[in-house]
Amino acid sequence: MDSFSNPSAGSSQQLSAQDVRKQLKNQLALEYAQQFLETVGRKCFEKCVTKPGSSLGGSESSCISRCVDRYIEATGIISKALFTSQ
Repeated sequence: MDSFSNPSAGSSQQLSAQDVRKQLKNQLALEYAQQFLETVGRKCFEKCVTKPGSSLGGSESSCISRCVDRYIEATGIISKALFTSQ
């Protein structure tokens, strides 16, 4: 058995329900951030870099910057709408 199904197994120090929720929230936030960066990186690269090379051109760099800014802004708007409607 693992420490989730048998809380007395493992360390002698028990975590409170609040501590477990906080750890879970942090893990979910990290996972979300990783997925967000992967998605934004892939989509903006596909949109802005038409001919991959050893370095980015000026127009490619500014396109990627604007693309990332738009994704961040859109995510903020969506998050605000979701969390304020509850």
